[in-house]
Amino acid sequence: MKDKKVIGGITAAVIAVMILFFSSFYTVKPNEYVVIRHLGRISAVNDTPGPAFHMPFVETAESISKRMLFYDIPESDVITRDKKSMVVDSFVLWRVTDPDKYIRTLNAARGRADERIEASVYNAVKNTISSMTQDEVIASRGEALTTRITDEANSDIGQYGVEILTAEIKTLSLPADNQEAVFARMISERENIAAGYAATGNSQAQKIRNETDREVKLRIAEANKQAAILEAEGEEEYMRILAEAYNSEDKAEFYEYIRGLDSLKKSLSGSGKKTLILDQDSELVKILYGN
Repeated sequence: MKDKKVIGGITAAVIAVMILFFSSFYTVKPNEYVVIRHLGRISAVNDTPGPAFHMPFVETAESISKRMLFYDIPESDVITRDKKSMVVDSFVLWRVTDPDKYIRTLNAARGRADERIEASVYNAVKNTISSMTQDEVIASRGEALTTRITDEANSDIGQYGVEILTAEIKTLSLPADNQEAVFARMISERENIAAGYAATGNSQAQKIRNETDREVKLRIAEANKQAAILEAEGEEEYMRILAEAYNSEDKAEFYEYIRGLDSLKKSLSGSGKKTLILDQDSELVKILYGN
């Protein structure tokens, strides 16, 4: 009987040791923080993956996710600087960066974190869009607008130990009651811009045509000038050659004789009878009479 009590005591002691051991043992996963509380107060934060220990009974371990979290923000109306109403539908990707602050301010409650993030992003969207005209908002959709909103929202939400990775606008639309009027105005503005581009293009095209026509006229005038110079030089050379060819009395008479024959030939060419009335002193009469 005594041996049974001893064995039972040893067994109970072993069980107690095992319970004590396993209650002091915890594992940190790669995608989480483990917050250690000592008698309910935060004493340490462990984010090194692997097994770890804490004091049993007086300390507890609480895990908080490091993962990127998604929150879809409800649609909201905002007013632009030029007093135009727009409907914004956005979403947020966020994560916990300081689990100590996250627990102290929000008690690590996901719902409370979403509420704070929604308020911060709404204020950032409202402040950003209210500083821009409607056309500027439409023109800047994308990374530039996302960066402005994300930066402003983070400046407010950091006190809760969380970080907004991105606050992006899914859709940016107009209220149904004035969509048609706004679209008509935008179409008209774009048509005016297109007409301005077309007018500028036509002006540039006309300028190019005028410059081209002027260049062509200058080149034609220069070509005509050069042709006249060449023609004059040719005539001058022709006269020089003639002068050299008929620089004696005999050559001159022969030249006159040849010219007279050419004239006679031209006068008698063609069909039908030909009648010539010549002065008795003309070269042709001299040729016909053999003088």
